[in-house]
Amino acid sequence: MNFWETITGSDLTREWKAFEARAAALPADFQAAWNDIRDRLLPYSDLSGRKLMPILDSALGLLEETAADGQSIHDVLGDDVEGFCAALAGAEGRRNQRDRWREQLNRNVARKLAQLGD
Repeated sequence: MNFWETITGSDLTREWKAFEARAAALPADFQAAWNDIRDRLLPYSDLSGRKLMPILDSALGLLEETAADGQSIHDVLGDDVEGFCAALAGAEGRRNQRDRWREQLNRNVARKLAQLGD
């Protein structure tokens, strides 16, 4: 990856399109599960998504392998897709983007209140 790709994120766009092409080859129920997994994992991403790409690649690989083996999507994910995604992202105690924004907002408010008190 060169500097220009890092700045513009063109490498991520190319990788994202490859994910979507791979997902389009899956059966319909697996495609729906992929969309659900993708949407539930995005909040665990930084703004660029670079940390999330290997996780998404692994999740899509799992779906591809199980579809090729003829297993059902329920056998793979079970009933708790949100729990599966949280475990996949290592979300137990992990901060997501909303937590970072909340902390930044709290710091800014505390700083402004301290300035008003002076």
